[in-house]
Amino acid sequence: MSAENPLADAVDNLVYEPTQIHDHGIDLTVSAVYEVAAPGRLDFGGDELEDADLEPVATDLHNPDDEFGWWHLEGGQYVIQHNEFLTGLDEPLQLQPRNELLARGGSHPSMQVRDHLPLLPLSVADGGLEIKENARVSTLCSLGTGVTHTE
Repeated sequence: MSAENPLADAVDNLVYEPTQIHDHGIDLTVSAVYEVAAPGRLDFGGDELEDADLEPVATDLHNPDDEFGWWHLEGGQYVIQHNEFLTGLDEPLQLQPRNELLARGGSHPSMQVRDHLPLLPLSVADGGLEIKENARVSTLCSLGTGVTHTE
């Protein structure tokens, strides 16, 4: 268990723990950005449920010696995936966009999560947004009750 935050035991695949874990939660990083290429389907009973076709958005290097690329996103809707994943919780946690994402015209829904981190819709304002690979875009935090990790 992390001395800084007890939630650390419930999250695997952190990119850089000293930066991601803080008193108020755990910052989550983006591993992939997708565009919806063809619609999914959703019905009442689930017999006609189909995933949307997602196409990865390519990254570009700002400098030839850069280790990580940038997604250059125009205004619109995208889908993001996190690097991290949950390892088991006794109770749900709150997932929310980081203030840094919101202040730059990006947003994703806030929600409670329990057993996995879902793909999330990302809204980008008309002016666009550049996101570097592994950027911290979300924060996972306790709902205020004693969250514990299950083995």
